Amino acid sequence: MDATRTNLPVRKLTVSELTDQIRQTLENSFGPLIVEGELSNCRPSSTGHLYFTLKDAGAAISAVMFKNQLRFLTFTPRDGMLLRVRGHISVYAQRGSYQIICEEMEEAGAGDILALLEKRKRALAAEGLFDESRKKPIPRFPAVVGVVSSPTGAALRDILTILGRRAGGIGVRILPAPVQGAEAAAIIARRIEQANRWQLADVLIVGRGGGSLEDLLPFSEEVVVRAIAASVIPVVSAVGHEIDWALSDFAADLRAPTPSAAAELVSASRAEALEGILRAGVTLRETMEARLDRARLLIKPFSIADLEYRFRGILQPRLVRFDDAKEALLTNLSDRISDLRRRTELARVNLEAANPQAILERGFSVVLREKTGKVLRAAGETKPGEKLIIRPLSGIITANVETADATLEDDA
Repeated sequence: MDATRTNLPVRKLTVSELTDQIRQTLENSFGPLIVEGELSNCRPSSTGHLYFTLKDAGAAISAVMFKNQLRFLTFTPRDGMLLRVRGHISVYAQRGSYQIICEEMEEAGAGDILALLEKRKRALAAEGLFDESRKKPIPRFPAVVGVVSSPTGAALRDILTILGRRAGGIGVRILPAPVQGAEAAAIIARRIEQANRWQLADVLIVGRGGGSLEDLLPFSEEVVVRAIAASVIPVVSAVGHEIDWALSDFAADLRAPTPSAAAELVSASRAEALEGILRAGVTLRETMEARLDRARLLIKPFSIADLEYRFRGILQPRLVRFDDAKEALLTNLSDRISDLRRRTELARVNLEAANPQAILERGFSVVLREKTGKVLRAAGETKPGEKLIIRPLSGIITANVETADATLEDDA
């Protein structure tokens, strides 16, 4: 017996305590993991769960996949299959055994698929479809976000939830497409082309939630990759979980690790702008408070009486100048009014002198020729026998010309 071990203190534990410590040790030591092995002893239970064993040439481990995860499988597990499962280690205390709780399962015949994808990736990269120079910037404040995905998938629900929370005023157009199966790639490509033809969005999110490598294959099909590369609308590829990838990631203008992350990316600028405005508000308030504090310090030494004295010293000379200007203005106005009165009186006298009524009142009369009604200004303008009309101040006199001597006019 090992001497060192015999010297250790002996701990007394119940079976439950020991099992609980083993469970904590195992479950805390192993995080999420992926295990590949051959399926054996596959036995679906009456409750809908699937119990099985994964084994290789050297060991075997129990595993279980619960029915809420089984419904996502696209194939029927059978003994002898080579599988790849994703899950975590758990201890089943009642039996004193450990097992893998499987969350995802896929056929491990993915080696050929990976080789095919790598070959396709090299060919498309050689055409320049993945070049950084082709990448378009994602708009800072998109008005409408287009989503090419399954209308019933969890990915779409996550996108809508995040956009609603981060950018409530943003518009969302859903372009429905299957995200797995033989027809999925062609429909996805067609939705991208339709979005560009009708300018349905400012940015497109193309993707789906997690799945097996086979499930994600439509997003690595050449038709989808070319549609993304040809898109005038910027495209965000959001396929699967963070560790998943598809060729659409390389052709897109931006790759998001998950659909939720894609929603955050297209709404990030809006959120950052809001944060910037809030920061600017804080800075402005702090600056104004600092300036007010400085102003208070500057005016603190001045009393109210001192300020009044200083103010009067500035104001008094201006009041004197104002009074002088007022007196000068009044004097000038008085002189101007007197001058205007004199000129008005002179004009009145001259006007009175030229008034025809005043002339007639002094004994003068107006002589007119009866035929023409014209005023007679000289004796030479009439002749004997012509009838004239004489208009004194009052009344009318009719006269006949006996003689018209123009000599007096000439003498004049």
